[in-house]
Amino acid sequence: MPDEALPVPEPFPDSPAELALDPEVLARELAAELLGDPLDEIEALEPAEVDVAAECDLGLSLLQGEQEQRMQGLRIFCEHRDPRAIPLLLPLLQAPCAVLRMSAVYALGRNPHPLAVEPLLGLLQADDNGYVRKAVAWSLGNYPDAPILNPLIRSLVLDVAAVRLWAASSLADAGATGAAKADPAAAQLLQSLRIDSEPAVRSNSAWSLGLLYPDLVEPRQETVVEALLHALLHDGDPTVRDEARLALEQLEQPDVLDRLQTLVDEGLIS
Repeated sequence: MPDEALPVPEPFPDSPAELALDPEVLARELAAELLGDPLDEIEALEPAEVDVAAECDLGLSLLQGEQEQRMQGLRIFCEHRDPRAIPLLLPLLQAPCAVLRMSAVYALGRNPHPLAVEPLLGLLQADDNGYVRKAVAWSLGNYPDAPILNPLIRSLVLDVAAVRLWAASSLADAGATGAAKADPAAAQLLQSLRIDSEPAVRSNSAWSLGLLYPDLVEPRQETVVEALLHALLHDGDPTVRDEARLALEQLEQPDVLDRLQTLVDEGLIS
């Protein structure tokens, strides 16, 4: 599965010039009122014995309050879905505070709506805060039918490591809507698996390639298998090797499983 806990450099020293961040401003924004990154909690939420309707009603009220109250309301809609929240969430994508923008992006990932697509793509392209762009890269995975393929490919090529990580994962969703999208998504993921400097990005690329495999034409499927085998045998990071092996095993292709068994028999993998 995708790596969710990529350590974030301080802050993103590999940013291209046009995406540079001000470390002091970013630190102040992220320290203000927010404990942690909502993304770290979204995927680990446990079902709670709460009155969801009442909690959403509270969230709607909080979203109309002051900044501290809006932050609390955003946390509610990072957990729960309620279409009534959409008109209140969309304006927060333009909030001056990066923490508010980031949390609104996550909430709109949990509550996808067609009206959010254009502003989310705008943030992915132009927001100067890497945490906001990271949030967008995650959230767009919940908009597979929207025109997200090329923006995610661009982010996987050009953005900082934390954004590339989630762009790689969301490309599995963007490409799974048909062969016409699966092939260009796989092409970029193959390149990232080979050359990206960040092991977590390579690992997520391997994971996404495994998911896209059924939607690919046979020649591309063969290329994916060979690339995953190469990563399994030669990548310098054990997490990438493990993810490549898991992706190969989950293809459930007899010839691929036979090749893996041969590698075990020859002592090349354990």
